[in-house]
Amino acid sequence: MKNFNNTKPEQVEVMALFGYDGMTPCQPLRFRKRGGAEVEVTELLRTRIRFAEKATFHIFDVLAGREKIQLEFNSVDLSWILVKA
Repeated sequence: MKNFNNTKPEQVEVMALFGYDGMTPCQPLRFRKRGGAEVEVTELLRTRIRFAEKATFHIFDVLAGREKIQLEFNSVDLSWILVKA
């Protein structure tokens, strides 16, 4: 599996299931870096919310195989960011 360690946030495409349940309104299923292969999210570890001005960021700590990944969903512009591994 590729190493996703990075020092700066990177925009990614994410396939997610919305309306997952009451406590977690969304669950990322797969993601793809620009020009990269699709990576399956194998486990949702933790979710939390961060508020910044008008935006709400839904933060997901997930496993992709054995790699710990953090994805952020911006509820205003509907973008996904790979923050860290």
